Amino acid sequence: MGVFIHYLGSGNAGNLVTEEDCRNEIANVYLGHLLEDFGDIAYNFVVCQHGHIYMGRGYERGEANGGGEIELDNEKIGRNAGFYSILGLIRSGNLASEAMLRSIRDLIQHLRSLRTRPAGEKILPHSFGWGTECPGNLHMYARPGSTIDPSVSWRGPADIYVYRTQKWVNEAYATASGYVACSDTGYTGWPTVLSLTQGLQHELGISPTVQNFGPGTFNAVKNRGLLPGEDGNKNLIRIYNGALWAKGYWTSTDLDRWTGDSEDALAQLYGDIGLPYADLGQRRALWPHVVRALMRMDQFRKVQGGDDVIRSIQQRLNSRYVASIRIPAMGLVPCDGVYSRDVQQGLMMAIQYETGIALSSINGYFGPGTQTALKGKGSTTLTGDLRYLFRAACYFNSPTYTSQGATKYLAADIGIDTQTGTHLGWVQNFQRFSQLPVTGRNDYTTWAQLLVSSGDTSRDAAGCDGITEITAERGRLLKANGYEIVGRFLDEHLSPGDPYYLGKALKPGEPQTILNAGLRFFPIFQYNGTQLENFTYVKGRDQGARAHRKAVEHRIGPSTCIYFAIDYDATDEEIDSHVLGYFRGVRDGLADFEKRYTFGVYGSRNVCIRVSKEVGATWSFVSGMSWGFSGNLGYPLPENWSFNQIKEYDFQAGWGLDHNIWRLGSDPGVSALVTGE
Repeated sequence: MGVFIHYLGSGNAGNLVTEEDCRNEIANVYLGHLLEDFGDIAYNFVVCQHGHIYMGRGYERGEANGGGEIELDNEKIGRNAGFYSILGLIRSGNLASEAMLRSIRDLIQHLRSLRTRPAGEKILPHSFGWGTECPGNLHMYARPGSTIDPSVSWRGPADIYVYRTQKWVNEAYATASGYVACSDTGYTGWPTVLSLTQGLQHELGISPTVQNFGPGTFNAVKNRGLLPGEDGNKNLIRIYNGALWAKGYWTSTDLDRWTGDSEDALAQLYGDIGLPYADLGQRRALWPHVVRALMRMDQFRKVQGGDDVIRSIQQRLNSRYVASIRIPAMGLVPCDGVYSRDVQQGLMMAIQYETGIALSSINGYFGPGTQTALKGKGSTTLTGDLRYLFRAACYFNSPTYTSQGATKYLAADIGIDTQTGTHLGWVQNFQRFSQLPVTGRNDYTTWAQLLVSSGDTSRDAAGCDGITEITAERGRLLKANGYEIVGRFLDEHLSPGDPYYLGKALKPGEPQTILNAGLRFFPIFQYNGTQLENFTYVKGRDQGARAHRKAVEHRIGPSTCIYFAIDYDATDEEIDSHVLGYFRGVRDGLADFEKRYTFGVYGSRNVCIRVSKEVGATWSFVSGMSWGFSGNLGYPLPENWSFNQIKEYDFQAGWGLDHNIWRLGSDPGVSALVTGE
């Protein structure tokens, strides 16, 4: 069935410094087991902190797992007869080293690969069905799916204090109304902080508890008005200490005590966020904001790949607009050095304040009031904080691109009021790259492009796309209204009799009709583009082949780029798990036909950037009009963008169009059809 995991027992094995120490300890275990009439060491294998694996009984079943039977998956099996035993050479006061964990993982893989009596998939603690504390701090690994399980990816050592927090919160609030337990794995994550949030709500008298830190929870913390060092509720202290551990701060090792370590951790957190700590009144006033930040996965230390300049901007947003101005709708932004959706929202609120929007009306939404303010005060000569925010937005959208390559916004230009050649040059390059009027100024169109993926939706565009057939008359109207290229779908996955059938696919002869109107067109392929389960390698390869055949059927020439659509807000996790595999399938499906056509990607900025970089999409067709997508907030325009879809509207009654900026020098689309094929 699998393996049982053991430890040496209570105490501390800090004396096991050398390999000789470890061998002597194993000898002591062996002698002890002889005295207990086991006839041999009870364990099959022993793994020490240095990562060395020692054979005990070897491949013969031992006695270490306790007698009797257990029932697993409706089957009774002997604890010893059905399982190997692995002893980690640590005691209750020790944590497993990475070397030990990797070796246990390798050993389990070896045992599973045996020809005779292979170990099954189960990984259990000795305490499973048995009255013992064994295997101590190895408990958090003694389960399928942990980092010692070779069937899953290596995650590295877990955190014992996060594990103890998870165990405690699940036990303490198991019967609280609405409570959802988190997995006690020792790894932090949303489930852990959301369970802590529910514990907090329960202690504050909120019922039922929910997995969301909303206004009710915020106000309950505010009304309590107590900092942790002033609060006598031990469960609240456990929650605050546990949340600090989950956030990665060294706090009290006794969860129910608020110690000097706890206070130091809190002071460090305040500083990392950019908040004042020394002033007790300020510290107390900002405490509800800090608690909300603790109950989220936002990071306030620079993460791998984070940028120090972005982090300083993040801290300034918190210091000025949360701590000093106290914008009611604004929460603390992460201070991890990464431009993200939450940071963009905070930046938007700061800009709303600096352009004169009333505190009560600030919402982070790029609505009519904000647009009017940017066309007014935002487009004048900027100084002070508004100038800082404009230049911060430039830095967030950096790099921009020229024919010579990437151009980074100069950090030194952010904090000064004077005009510089480097600032002017970057803004002009950004405007040129984004296909805006090259003014070098903080005009509304430039503000809009810096802040939302759609940019200024009123600007002229030479591209469009839609599901409606382009007849000769429609082609004439498009041309007369300034359009030069139109996107059309190669196929539709539904049959005409289906109630959801749109009739969106190119019709026979339609490509030539489009060209006869003096237009170009670009092909799009989308089958169930809003369904995650559609994005698999197998389906991508099939759809790449289908797209090829349809393109040939319509006499579309070689080297044409076909855009495959991700028509929803795919997260990074979904991009990793599904989208990249789908596009690898598309790539291989087209390669099966000698790569007659190239592939592009339609989706959010993040989707386009990642698919282009990691799979090799030729061009990006950005769904910019979906500016609320998380994949469009906190991401710059892709370097290889060809179309930016900025607005959906009715061109005529019953004829809807998407308005697309067509980038000069990018994808030329189809300007002629091939013959004789």
